[in-house]
Amino acid sequence: MKPASRPRDPRLDFFRGIAMFIIFIAHLPGNQWTLWIPARFGFSDSTEIFVFCSGMASAIAFGRVFELHGLAMGSARVLYRVWQVYWAHIGLFLAVAGLLAFVNDSGWVDYDYVGRLNLWPFFANPLLQLPGLLTLTYVPNLFDILPMYLVILAMMPLMMIAYYKVGRGAVAALILTFWLLATFRLVDLPAEPWSDRRWFFNPFAWQLLFFTGFAFIKGWIPAPPIKKRLMFLSAAIIILTVPFAYHGILNEVPELRAIADEIRLLTAKTEMGILRFIHFLALAYVAWVAVGVSGQRLLVGGIRGKIIRTIKKVGQQSLAVFLASIFLGQALAILRNELGLSGTVAGDALANLLGFAGLIAVAYLVGWFKSEPWRKLKQEPAS
Repeated sequence: MKPASRPRDPRLDFFRGIAMFIIFIAHLPGNQWTLWIPARFGFSDSTEIFVFCSGMASAIAFGRVFELHGLAMGSARVLYRVWQVYWAHIGLFLAVAGLLAFVNDSGWVDYDYVGRLNLWPFFANPLLQLPGLLTLTYVPNLFDILPMYLVILAMMPLMMIAYYKVGRGAVAALILTFWLLATFRLVDLPAEPWSDRRWFFNPFAWQLLFFTGFAFIKGWIPAPPIKKRLMFLSAAIIILTVPFAYHGILNEVPELRAIADEIRLLTAKTEMGILRFIHFLALAYVAWVAVGVSGQRLLVGGIRGKIIRTIKKVGQQSLAVFLASIFLGQALAILRNELGLSGTVAGDALANLLGFAGLIAVAYLVGWFKSEPWRKLKQEPAS
């Protein structure tokens, strides 16, 4: 008998959808809207939302396989997903690189779009860089999220073995050990063959956030209670962080800039600094309380309900939407620049709104394909 499928949590899809829109804004070159994304007002940003929610989604999607079919089959399921994400990464790079090469070589533009993304090393010596691309030892900036994600996914069987053979304590020990090794830069991965640059997102550090979300869904960590003192504490962390993150304040108050520089290790993005982790947990708690028990405040009708359902649809197809967001960001930046609208309010509004529309279209299209409508029997007309 096939086990009943677990109903989708509206909170998970909603917040993943929010993250997808913010990630698009952040990856649109020269976008003034980036001045208003959460990363400008705190230590954590949309990447944390994506990774944390991915951990939760993985617990739902893969944890059940481990429970029903054992470690071997669960590991096989995870490795299949790693294989999919790997080729999604390769395909994304080739699509973006191909787009920029076509535009550069078209004779229609004077701007060096390949150079803007620092991809000339790839085109200058593909015999060297193509093997690096395939072995993930060449990971250009902008293409660093998916490699981090697939390495963390590959760590999941190890965590599940530790859990089933020893217990939650062993899982916690592994997570903290990897995070400490990454924090002190004792383990990282090379990003390009010709320099000592490392992956921008160290997966051995970011697994801390991924497996925190994973542990909440699995029940290894109990859900925090809804209490006023926790809300006040979380709100205080969020508010007190602003002066040490917002550029407008840092540029005007040198003393705060000096403090921010001193605590850089604690807020580092590459190594998932502990203050960054705490800031995200505070944001997550406030958001979790705000949407109500089981996300009841997300289950509304009217125009607001339609907007929420659209955001959730984007969150449901997060991998496809993420791939589209990176490609669309480059394509729309080129369009905006060639129309002479770069740096203008109208140009940014045009690029962002077209991008949002593109992400929504991709989400609904991919959802339609996944529903396999061709398998549905066509109703015969009445005789």
